[in-house]
Amino acid sequence: MMKGNAVVWFELYVADMARARKFYEAVLDVKLEQPEKREGEGPEMWMFPGEDEGSGACGALVQMNGMSPGGGGTLVYFRCDDCAEQAHKVVANGGQLARDKFAIGPYGFVALAIDTEGNMIGLHSLR
Repeated sequence: MMKGNAVVWFELYVADMARARKFYEAVLDVKLEQPEKREGEGPEMWMFPGEDEGSGACGALVQMNGMSPGGGGTLVYFRCDDCAEQAHKVVANGGQLARDKFAIGPYGFVALAIDTEGNMIGLHSLR
């Protein structure tokens, strides 16, 4: 039987890493970090900050041959203090707001946005 949260990692595929990094760092007020690269291995990757013992999943922006950004796939939700604040930063940083902040009952609030690469993302907060 699986214990803990089902999702342990996510990757958002991007076409323009510099543009995508700038967007996420500005909207989420974070500093992405490049992992230690092993010689000859893997695509370009910039990781979101995380804690080994923290709740939720950590992940990264990834630029990889054969993997294209865009909507229609898995939707990743980012934790926010008030998702309305990040929703307003989306447009100011080159993204689009698909749906402004709305209530999801006892589970808080969400907003839906499209990043600079065409990926749809969710923003979630309890207030």
